[in-house]
Amino acid sequence: MALSGFEGFEKRLELHFFGDDFQLGLRKIEFESIKLVLEQVQCTVVSAVGNAYFDAYVLSESSLFVYPTKIIIKTCGTTQLLKSIPPLIFFSSLIGFTLSSCRYTRGTFIFPKSQPFPHTSFKDEVSYLEHTIPSNLSFTKASIMPSSISSSHSWHVFTATIPHHHHHHHHQLNNQLFTMEVCMTDLDPILARKFFRRPDDEKTGHSAGKDMTELTGIDEINPDALICDFAFDPCGYSMNGMDGDWYSTIHVTPEDGFSYASFECVASVNANNIGHVLRKVVQIFRPGTMSVSTTCSGYSNETWKQMASAVEPLGFKCRSCAMDQFPAAGTVVFQTFTPRRKST
Repeated sequence: MALSGFEGFEKRLELHFFGDDFQLGLRKIEFESIKLVLEQVQCTVVSAVGNAYFDAYVLSESSLFVYPTKIIIKTCGTTQLLKSIPPLIFFSSLIGFTLSSCRYTRGTFIFPKSQPFPHTSFKDEVSYLEHTIPSNLSFTKASIMPSSISSSHSWHVFTATIPHHHHHHHHQLNNQLFTMEVCMTDLDPILARKFFRRPDDEKTGHSAGKDMTELTGIDEINPDALICDFAFDPCGYSMNGMDGDWYSTIHVTPEDGFSYASFECVASVNANNIGHVLRKVVQIFRPGTMSVSTTCSGYSNETWKQMASAVEPLGFKCRSCAMDQFPAAGTVVFQTFTPRRKST
C-alpha cells in the first residue's frame, strides 16, 4: 500500500429494481442483511433515519439511501463498493425484486495506488461490473468524461440497463428528477478547520456533528430538510438530509494537503432553488477546484446552465463542460470550476 492520506473521493452506485410490492419494496430488507452488505464493502452504519419515502444511513465511510425501488450507496476511502452488488441482488431477490439498472460514478482518486481491487483502475471496475451484474442488463456504456483542468479531474461513468427497460424510469416531464454530484478539493483552510473537533471535547459524534452543521451554515442549504449528521474523531464530517422524497448528503475530509468535500442532492428539474443550493455549498467550502456533475433522465438536461451563473458572482469560472448520454441514466453533464484568481 502506498503511503497516503485519506481518500475523500467517493465511489457511487445507484441500483434500480422492480418487483411486486412497491409500497415498502427494498425497505423490507432487514437491517442485519444491510450490515452484511456493508461488511463486504468494509464499512458500518453510524446513524440512521427514515421518513415516509426512504431510509438514510450515515456510514463510517459516507452514505446509503434505500427507497422502495432503488438503492444509492456512496463510499470513500479504500472501501470496495462494487462488492455490495452480489449481496444486494441476493437480498432483494428474497423479497421478490430484480435488478433493472445500474449506474456507477466516481471522480479521480487523489491516491489511486492505494485502492484495492476492483477499484485499481476504471478498466478493472468496468470489467468487474460487467461480470457481476445479471447478463440481461446488456445495454451498457462506460465513459471517462474529460476536464480541461487536468486528467486528474475526469469523471467516470458506467451504466447498464435491460434493453428498452429504461423508458420506465422517465418521470412525467413536469416532475423530472435530476441528481447533482459536487466534488471539491483544496478547501479554504480556515473553513476546513471547522470540521476538526477540539481534542478535549467530550461530545458524541452526533452532538459534535450537530454543532458543525450549525457552525458552518450547512443547515441553511435547505432549511426544510431533516438533517442526520455525524462528526468523526479527530476530524471529518458527514450528513444526510431528507426533504420529502429528496435526499442530500455532504462528506468532508478536511486535512490539509488532501482536503476534500462532496455535496450531492436529488431534486426536481424545475426546482428553482438549485442555484441557491450550489452557491451556499461553495460559500461553506471555498474550494480551489470543483466539479459538478448533473444527471437527468431523458434527453434535455438544461439544469447545468444554472450552475455557472450561480457561482459566477462568487468568482468561480467554468473551465470545461462535457455532455454525454447514457442508456440507464439519461444525460450527464460534467463541469469543472476554479476561482477566477487561480491560473490553471
